[in-house]
Amino acid sequence: MSLVEAHGWGYGGRMDAATTLIIFGATGDLTSRLLLPALGQLLATEPHRRVRLIGAGIEDWADEDLKKVVQKSFAASDSEASLERVEISYRQSDITKTADLKALLKGLSGQVALYFAVPPAVAAAACEALTPEILPDGVMLALEKPFGTNEQSAHALNARLAELVPEKQVFRVDHFLGKSTTLNVLGARFANRLLEPLWSAESIDAVDVIYNEKLGLEGRAGYYDHAGAFVDMIQSHLLQVLAVVAMEQPATLDETDFREATSAVLRATTVWGDDPVSSSRRARYTAGAVDGVQKPSYVDEPGVDPKRATETLAEATFEIHNARWAGVPFTLRSGKALSDPVREVVVRFKPVRHVPVGLTGSAAGAILRFYLAPDEMSLELNLNGADDPFVLERATLSADLGAGQLLAYAEVLSGILDGDPLLSVRADAAEQCWRILQPVLDAWSRGEVPLEEYDAGSRGPDGWPVRR
Repeated sequence: MSLVEAHGWGYGGRMDAATTLIIFGATGDLTSRLLLPALGQLLATEPHRRVRLIGAGIEDWADEDLKKVVQKSFAASDSEASLERVEISYRQSDITKTADLKALLKGLSGQVALYFAVPPAVAAAACEALTPEILPDGVMLALEKPFGTNEQSAHALNARLAELVPEKQVFRVDHFLGKSTTLNVLGARFANRLLEPLWSAESIDAVDVIYNEKLGLEGRAGYYDHAGAFVDMIQSHLLQVLAVVAMEQPATLDETDFREATSAVLRATTVWGDDPVSSSRRARYTAGAVDGVQKPSYVDEPGVDPKRATETLAEATFEIHNARWAGVPFTLRSGKALSDPVREVVVRFKPVRHVPVGLTGSAAGAILRFYLAPDEMSLELNLNGADDPFVLERATLSADLGAGQLLAYAEVLSGILDGDPLLSVRADAAEQCWRILQPVLDAWSRGEVPLEEYDAGSRGPDGWPVRR
């Protein structure tokens, strides 16, 4: 059972029927490293589900080549036993050609999903080559981020998709929406009277969303050197986390109410003070060591063009213009090759208005943390000291939320295969994410925000605030 089903957000009960999953770009890294292990895990937890897997790519592969990749990927998620419920075939196809797509999709029926595990430009070209006539009835179209390259291109791609299928059949993938902790924020916030009345600017001073990694470029220059940390992580993933944290309570957690609540947050979000220069930072790593492993400077990584001035660490502060959040800064930060892989949502509460005379020590506001990896939650409070009850001490209460039954991509695949877009990004939200970030991107392109440097394996540039 998936996390979504465990929470009662049913998908319509199509698990007994075989679903056809066509992966465009089946020979690529995304497929073998993330999609196929997630599919194996999903099948292992849902024994009644069967999948017809069709891989498509330009490489001259045979069915056996794809089967070997599937076997290895299923082994990576301890799901070898699920192989018997997967029918595997491979079709050499150029998905940017209508004739190849027509041949690939001919005769398919039942629940069908097309997963675009290809670069954004190829996905856009494939959407242009598709026609409504050759698409199976009810087909789900799943597209990876980044969705477009700016607000205008995202709008154009949305318009093209709307010509092909209804919005409810488009799954804009953001696997952060499938992370257990991201979804568990909803339970902590909406099901506890201790938190629910305090979740606003009246009691909350600031919110940070941080996702730092020890990993460097790791051979991803072809994509990353054009995107950078800001587009790669903040434009999609962390803005979606912000939306979940800040959303109004929906009437239900079906896809209509949930996605309208998160989209409303994004429509109200702008750069803090409408000043992208003072509200953003950027930097890139130089040579250093991470856990004793030497890393070259980013500009010396294979495939990197130093003239692009691509950042590997980005931060920006935003505000949400509504009655609940006016005046609360939301700071989003993400970077690579850092010593401290902080991955958390930090909710900083305001201090109490008055502390009785006679109590000494810090009475700083409480801090609630949702750790994105590992899946834990902690609450920092002021309590009476063990040695002297009149001296306040800081204490931390923690809870293990559990890793969730499924990998994030398995949660995503579950929705795609069952035709439920709950955990996908809605069309307007995809455009809003670009609209929110564009002032920062423009300021950076004009050189108004300096590109700082930090040693690989450090905490970041000197002078940057420590967000813990």
